[in-house]
Amino acid sequence: MNRYIAHLQLHGAAFLVGISALLGQSLAVSAGMIVLGRAAFALLALSLFCLCLRQRPWRGVPVATAGKLLATGSALGMHWILFFVAVQTGGVAMATLGFATFPAFTALIGWLLSGLRPGHIDSLILLLVSAGLVLVTPSFDLNDSSTEGLLWGVLSGASYAAIAVANKHFSSDVGGLPACWWQCLAISLLLLPPLWRELPLVESRDWLLLMALGVFCTGLAYSLFITALKQVRTSTAAVVIAVEPVYAIAGAWLVFGSTPSGGMLLGGALILGAVAWSGLRSAS
Repeated sequence: MNRYIAHLQLHGAAFLVGISALLGQSLAVSAGMIVLGRAAFALLALSLFCLCLRQRPWRGVPVATAGKLLATGSALGMHWILFFVAVQTGGVAMATLGFATFPAFTALIGWLLSGLRPGHIDSLILLLVSAGLVLVTPSFDLNDSSTEGLLWGVLSGASYAAIAVANKHFSSDVGGLPACWWQCLAISLLLLPPLWRELPLVESRDWLLLMALGVFCTGLAYSLFITALKQVRTSTAAVVIAVEPVYAIAGAWLVFGSTPSGGMLLGGALILGAVAWSGLRSAS
């Protein structure tokens, strides 16, 4: 596989992750049911993919490692719920731009844990993200659904940053695909008991959307990303994945007619530019 194909795979992964927000807005089920369906269908897709690669993610994993993966998977499930609550409350653009702040939260958590003061460039990146959020915010009234959705999106970004930091401190020798398999298993086991009564109420159309969300926007997207990382630099992947909100907002514009305002475009450009800059610096 050459680098051109690897770049296409990265953009494909970013596009599919962006589409997940569109599917979340189209679904007529609760955020918890969206996450359960996503995890369950992704678990099935990843199981089939691992079998094709002659991998058995459920074999040879120490009990302690499995416990860590299940714990991080449960946290990931809570993050997904926050994100889809943001989508259903404020729309695709507010949710994805709020979530896009997670690299800034990752750096902030790292500084708090290390006790080191941030450098000038790091402070500038945080300032750009903050300015972008101010420009994106439609109003400072918490009764405004768009503002509420943005806050949920920022909270989802903060939760994802905490998960990323935890993964660095509790890393294991398990590969990317097996780790994703264990995390999807944890989400499915966590959410199935409280939500199983809702399963018969899900309509056929929503089941198809949930299947697309799990198989394509999660299982396939993650597989493409992991495969592409074997051919491209991490810094390149960071910049490409930072484009994910662009795909989501453009898709919402085309599908739902959600035209972004000038302030949203300028604020989004500041946030995504800061995110890409942060990714380049962390990977260099």
